[in-house]
Amino acid sequence: MTHLAHDRYCDEIAHQVGRFGEVLASGADLSATVPTCPDWSLEELVRHVGQALRWVDLIVRTRAREEVPLDKVPGSEGPADRGDAAALQAWLAEAGAQVVAALREAGPDTRVWTWSGVDTSGFWARRMTHELVVHHADASLAAGLPLAPVAAEVAADAVDEWLWIVRFVQQVLPDSPVQGLRLPGRSLHLHATDTGPELNAEWLIEPAEDGVTWRRGHEKATVALRGPLTSVLLAFYGRLPLDAPGLEVLGDRELLEHWRERATFG
Repeated sequence: MTHLAHDRYCDEIAHQVGRFGEVLASGADLSATVPTCPDWSLEELVRHVGQALRWVDLIVRTRAREEVPLDKVPGSEGPADRGDAAALQAWLAEAGAQVVAALREAGPDTRVWTWSGVDTSGFWARRMTHELVVHHADASLAAGLPLAPVAAEVAADAVDEWLWIVRFVQQVLPDSPVQGLRLPGRSLHLHATDTGPELNAEWLIEPAEDGVTWRRGHEKATVALRGPLTSVLLAFYGRLPLDAPGLEVLGDRELLEHWRERATFG
């Protein structure tokens, strides 16, 4: 699996933070429920994102070698007044600028604590990129705004990272729902219909008994999900319904639904 360049991740983090700012500047109702994260309001989602950015900034900037409690992160509580979109936007923008600066200064190979066993600053650059991509979709849905397309190379990398996370969770959390993704003889195929052959935005996923495996390429599977790459990514992440415009499911739809229910940290 080939990751994007470190600076590309940093650029995308800055871009996605800017997109969050556009949502907050749109006049959206901050108390609106996030349909894809129904335990959160839009404001709670934004505060979660800002806290994560500040947490990663502190980890990377201080070269932390063990987990940092969130209550030790300066500014993580966010604006005192709730419902203030301008203050929330400024707080988030500051967090984004800080973490991008810390990641650029560290480069991809600086040793820092992560939860993944890949203990480098580069892990956090990649993780925060895709955290922001998916949560920006959540924010747009809560605000009733159109979903913005994700740059093709970023979207493809987000699929790769999500598959890696699913396999990692299978290895370290024996009680996680992902343990239900051990289905020998079954397979899933993701197929982006709007990208060129150079990106190879197709995946063959096999939820084998010893853990999920995947490879890029066009191969027949038990079920296939086809459509524009951004839509395929967000549907695979459970952010879009499988019958969203432009998407097509071929084969065993129940297997794909089972994947979406089980592919979670919970």
